[in-house]
Amino acid sequence: MTDVEATRATPAAPAVGSRRAWLGLAVLLLPVLLVSMDISVLFLAMPTLTLDLDPSAAQQLWILDIYGFLIAGLLITMGNLGDRIGRRNILLAGAAIFGIASIVAAFAPSPAVLIIARALMGVGGATLLPSSLALISTLFPDARERAAAIGVWTAFFAGGSAVGPIIGGVLLHHFWWGSVFLINIPVLLILLAFGPFVLPEHRAGVHGPLDLPSVALSIGGILPLVYGIKHAAAEGIDAESIIIALIGVVLLTVFVRRQRQLAEPLLDLRLFTRAGFSVAIGSSLVGMMSLAALSYLTSIYLQSVTGRDPLAAAVLGIPMAVAVFIFSMSGARVGHRFGARNTFVFALTASAVGNLMLFGVGVHSGLWWYLVGSTIAGVGYGLAFTLVSDVAVSSVPPERAGSAVGISETSFELGNALGLALLGSLAALVFRSGGDYASTLGETIQQADGNAAVIESARESFVSGMHIATAVGATVLIAMAMIARFASPRHIQVNPGAGH
Repeated sequence: MTDVEATRATPAAPAVGSRRAWLGLAVLLLPVLLVSMDISVLFLAMPTLTLDLDPSAAQQLWILDIYGFLIAGLLITMGNLGDRIGRRNILLAGAAIFGIASIVAAFAPSPAVLIIARALMGVGGATLLPSSLALISTLFPDARERAAAIGVWTAFFAGGSAVGPIIGGVLLHHFWWGSVFLINIPVLLILLAFGPFVLPEHRAGVHGPLDLPSVALSIGGILPLVYGIKHAAAEGIDAESIIIALIGVVLLTVFVRRQRQLAEPLLDLRLFTRAGFSVAIGSSLVGMMSLAALSYLTSIYLQSVTGRDPLAAAVLGIPMAVAVFIFSMSGARVGHRFGARNTFVFALTASAVGNLMLFGVGVHSGLWWYLVGSTIAGVGYGLAFTLVSDVAVSSVPPERAGSAVGISETSFELGNALGLALLGSLAALVFRSGGDYASTLGETIQQADGNAAVIESARESFVSGMHIATAVGATVLIAMAMIARFASPRHIQVNPGAGH
């Protein structure tokens, strides 16, 4: 791993029986799968949800975005809170919040209620991710077992995001759109029933009280900045977007200055002094940006352009989901064999090539370009995401694992939110510039009232927007690959037990 220095020596975590440890990991994988699935499960549900609740274009984006925004804004805080009050305690509390919010979302009578429910799911999800990954350090004190467990964890996290649309498609084929939320309930009940018995409690008692001003500054900085960027991308740069984004920048600047002065900061900025760690975080950010845009736009393409139902569209997403899952399992081993820097460069480049292959996709042809391109991109995403998680956990002492994971997972969730907000909005701008269309392709087809010429033109405009958005995503991936190649250390160490 990166040679980030521990800030203090800590006693080794007590050994946990191997059988119990792997049973604990199985329980920890449940919330990971749910949280990552709920990032993407709505992609296929949006057309049917729109017909039922009739949300405006802005409400549609908030239904998709608010979940990721709140997770991104709260992950660092929840990681630190788990270090203090207990990682198992906050995991179970978060599961309860997530479950209640899922029920509200499933039966939401209006777009506003659904947005509020998705926000509460984001609050619950922010407690689940850092706690689950940080508990691995307690469950697996042996380096080899811990590295293997991290690989499995990452495979489920990355694979969950890729498999979300598939599960959504199967459910939508048989049930109404709310079923994509109700599927969370039995899984969370299993977690709440078995978690107290198979998961160890861990607190980092050396920490002082949680710095509440830092909590307020981190949330108050991230949300306005992301909203300002999103508003500018969707509506153009105006006074509102500039003022809101500047508020976010100012608050984040104050937040960073405060972290440098605190003995026990909410965000340990010393981790970023190591180029290897920074490259890993940057890779997760741009990787999730492009993956979110790719999954969202191709889900709409397969339904509204090619005319497939949700289940048929979901089946076509299986190759990418399988690629992400398989290569997440082997990413750390590949990183040890060929070097983390070379693996990051290859993974980011492969993801970029896969995105660029969507240029072969047209309104009436090119499905094989999508299948091959998305699969190649999935290989790259899987490799990169495993290394990110491995760096985040193994480069810090156990008592800082929660906050380090918070940084890593914030980059994932922020990348997802930015991918939908920026690249999704870019595709929408290109689409609307192609003619006098409604806000979305689905609305345009509805309002066309069977006019074949208008529908054909709208579909062509959407495909053009998809091409440009995924090309921008590929460009960002290539830029990050160049940074990884020339700005990171020649040798970023990877745990030799990883992937075994």
